[in-house]
Amino acid sequence: MPRDAEELLLTLDQKVDPAHTALLVVDVQNDFLAEGGFFHRAGYDLSGVQAAVPPLKRLLAGARRAGVLVIFVQAIYDPEYLSGPMRERNLRRTLTMPRCISGTWGAEFFQVAPESGEPVVVKHRYSAFAGTELAALLKQRGIRSLLLTGVTTDTCVESTARDAYFLDYYVTLVADCCGALSEQDQQSALARADRDFATVTTSAEILQAWTHLHRAAPPGGRSREHSWS
Repeated sequence: MPRDAEELLLTLDQKVDPAHTALLVVDVQNDFLAEGGFFHRAGYDLSGVQAAVPPLKRLLAGARRAGVLVIFVQAIYDPEYLSGPMRERNLRRTLTMPRCISGTWGAEFFQVAPESGEPVVVKHRYSAFAGTELAALLKQRGIRSLLLTGVTTDTCVESTARDAYFLDYYVTLVADCCGALSEQDQQSALARADRDFATVTTSAEILQAWTHLHRAAPPGGRSREHSWS
């Protein structure tokens, strides 16, 4: 179908419809959220990123009940994947400690994990679209709309959201399921997203929309549940 003939997704119910929606969980890993991880050892306050985890757990449970495609995004920053500009940035910011190295505790997911059949997209840059199979996966599954969660709101989540918008996906940032290292970073990122490239909402509003869609759907209706394994 030509893009100009596609139905516009104008309401939140339309943007979270399991028939064409995926939930992305970006970089919820020990090195970014756990005591003893990279951010903690670098001296950052973890309260903002950790606060996103309880609502994310509830959202994940709701997404799985609704039959929404859940995709975990995992940062891997082994030395061979770091470009010159990335190494220069780390040196300039004095952030040279290793993080998210393949096979290490720091690279593992923090308090959430993919269930059987849920894809894991490995990335080596901020954006989950840069050099990965994510775009092909979304196309294969017929996805038009993305729900963005994870850390950090102003860096990897925002980079992924911007690229998604440029690739013509509807983007929704789930504000309470994203975390940043300061409240200023969090609010600035949400304001930019709302202004330029995404709908900003909460997990409670999305859960309510899924409940509404479930009640409105005919028997054997639109849920993607059981459509993959």
